[in-house]
Amino acid sequence: MSHSDLTHFDAAGQAHMVDVGAKSETERIARAAGRIRMLPATLALIQAGDAKKGDVLGIARIAAIQAAKRTGDLIPLCHPIPLTRVAVEFTIDAAASTIACETVAQTVGRTGVEMEAMTATSVALLTIYDMCKAVDRGMVIEAVRLLEKAGGKSGHWRAG
Repeated sequence: MSHSDLTHFDAAGQAHMVDVGAKSETERIARAAGRIRMLPATLALIQAGDAKKGDVLGIARIAAIQAAKRTGDLIPLCHPIPLTRVAVEFTIDAAASTIACETVAQTVGRTGVEMEAMTATSVALLTIYDMCKAVDRGMVIEAVRLLEKAGGKSGHWRAG
């Protein structure tokens, strides 16, 4: 693989923001997911709503939405894009003592929303960690990944 294979490098190998000016505006959507593992007692606190800092999943959802909107500020070469939708879902697996997060980001624009979806998922999980670290510093955030993207010239892609 060379610099010419990576879109964020010019012919001289210098980092740059990709020019999307000639691309047509299309509906674009991306889904990302990840999870956080914790002690069963920590999960029980979250489920009962007894965490000292409040409604952990409600706050994590708002943090995810804010993160998606700020992705262009956080990732140096990302374009700031107007989002038309950000949806965040949490799934609790008591047997595995995990909370999974799945995020959907959507826009009508010239560039995709994969980074917005993955940033939202990451920040949601980081927020859960932050809100519960006083009782469980050993929580593990894992498997943050893109599940699916659609729209634009490259079309539809789904994780295998």
